[in-house]
Amino acid sequence: MGKIISVEKLNKTFKFKVKSTGFSNSIRSLIKPVYKTVYAVNNISFDVSEGELLGFIGPNGAGKSTTIKILTGILYPTSGKATVCGIIPWEQRQKLAFQIGSVFGQRPQLWYHLPALETFNLFSKIYELDRNKYKNKLNWLIDKFQIKEYLNTPVRKLSLGQRMRCEVVASLIHSPEVIFLDEPTIGLDVVAKQEIRNTIKEINKEEGTTIFLTSHDVGDIEKVTKRTIIINNGEIIFDGETRILRWDFLHSKIISVKFKKDNIKKIDLDGVKILKQSDLGTKLEVDTSVMEIETVLKFILQKHKIADININDPPLEDIIAYIYKEKNAPKSRSNTIK
Repeated sequence: MGKIISVEKLNKTFKFKVKSTGFSNSIRSLIKPVYKTVYAVNNISFDVSEGELLGFIGPNGAGKSTTIKILTGILYPTSGKATVCGIIPWEQRQKLAFQIGSVFGQRPQLWYHLPALETFNLFSKIYELDRNKYKNKLNWLIDKFQIKEYLNTPVRKLSLGQRMRCEVVASLIHSPEVIFLDEPTIGLDVVAKQEIRNTIKEINKEEGTTIFLTSHDVGDIEKVTKRTIIINNGEIIFDGETRILRWDFLHSKIISVKFKKDNIKKIDLDGVKILKQSDLGTKLEVDTSVMEIETVLKFILQKHKIADININDPPLEDIIAYIYKEKNAPKSRSNTIK
């Protein structure tokens, strides 16, 4: 498979005026302002193959959104090269728009007061789609995303999960070669998240669409992507197979338990430690490379009456901090375990 996205030594800097303190410094800054240069993207390079499922993750301010804005032609880079579908994004943005789709979890593209179907029809005109081909593609997407029952409902009346499904459909109507998904499951419940994840994978498998996914939810990356790039402070700190990331770094889970009566006193299990404890609740960290989650849950359920229980991944920031500490953390695809 050929390269559909190519990034080489890409940089994006922003300049900020440094605020001066004191009267004399303020006067001096008016005459000769002092600026600070911040690297949002710092000399990054990577390629994405056709049909690849890529996760692009990092904490807030890491450079994820800036990178996507460059790759979709919204921002100009300070230096470096990049092509998407053989097009330089910031030079031929209109041409690129016909080749890519994008979904920004916090920036809707659907008309708020109109049914989603009206937006779909509008997009078919914008993308100059053949009417019969458009109808066939739309019907296929409606079936895949199970949105038939609320196609004619104003978007403002849809639940967040329903709206996000329609957002993804809108981005796929013109059969893009690449779809950029920026936080597509943000704010969704567990069931809605899983539905979105499964459908994205089906689209990739059946249509061969390249998926470029960013998310703060580690579950999105684990369930959808085959390769993951982690960016922090504008630099790539990990680029490798998601399974390697999972084996080496995603081997802990956080269990939060609320009890009906007494709190848990002690757990005699290897790989389990109590992070926080109150009168009727406990938060545990489980090292899944040492102890299986099922074993811990069985232990708790046998000894206590449970009011509620949740299992979550550790914060992404903790995972990234852990990678920094690991001297032998994989840095590129060339040195990951096959």
